[in-house]
Amino acid sequence: MKARLLLVEDEQGIVEVLGDLLRSQGHEVDSSGDGRTALQMSGETGYDVLILDVMLPGGMSGYEICHAVRERGYDGGILMLTARGQVQDRVTGLKTGADDYLVKPFDPDELLARVEALLRRVHKADLTPVMCVKFGEVTADFSRGEFSRSGQPLSLSAKESELLRLLVNHRGQTVSREAILKQVWKEQPFITPRTVDVHIAWLRQKIEDKAETPRFLQTVRGEGYRFSL
Repeated sequence: MKARLLLVEDEQGIVEVLGDLLRSQGHEVDSSGDGRTALQMSGETGYDVLILDVMLPGGMSGYEICHAVRERGYDGGILMLTARGQVQDRVTGLKTGADDYLVKPFDPDELLARVEALLRRVHKADLTPVMCVKFGEVTADFSRGEFSRSGQPLSLSAKESELLRLLVNHRGQTVSREAILKQVWKEQPFITPRTVDVHIAWLRQKIEDKAETPRFLQTVRGEGYRFSL
């Protein structure tokens, strides 16, 4: 199954080998060799699986990245890589939120098998519908129909509320314009995909710090939109 992966590894040779291996399976792979840069990237794009080396430059370890993304609500797969094989290292990785652990040197086929296993779990997991969510300075209480930003009431139209709720409930996943039209506008006649784009633009003006460079409501070119924490 095709997926988006983030490979966080500072050894360029390993990055090239694993990148080529994963792309050969049809996956889209981004990489970073710096801990803080990797943390920023993980929050900007909806990755299905993070592959994290434990020892990284940039002031953050793989453990710290793992803990931080889980705290932000990331529910994709996380595979830790390390040159150390002590039991305590594996325990630390699992306690910070990792799903699996692989000790270097490892067989490439084993890494592929572990990634595929994580993808099966990620794609099979049903996301629990969100009743209330906080992101950035925005709090959205869908159960009450109440929204605020920086503690001040935020006015959303009924369609904006439905659109935001749909994307939040499919957080980390790309939702096509056609799917949005079907679920939010119930396939009303004379409603076009452009309607979705307009409502997304309006929502961004209300919830994003910079609508022109959105952090939460992301455009996936040629596919649709995705909500990312």
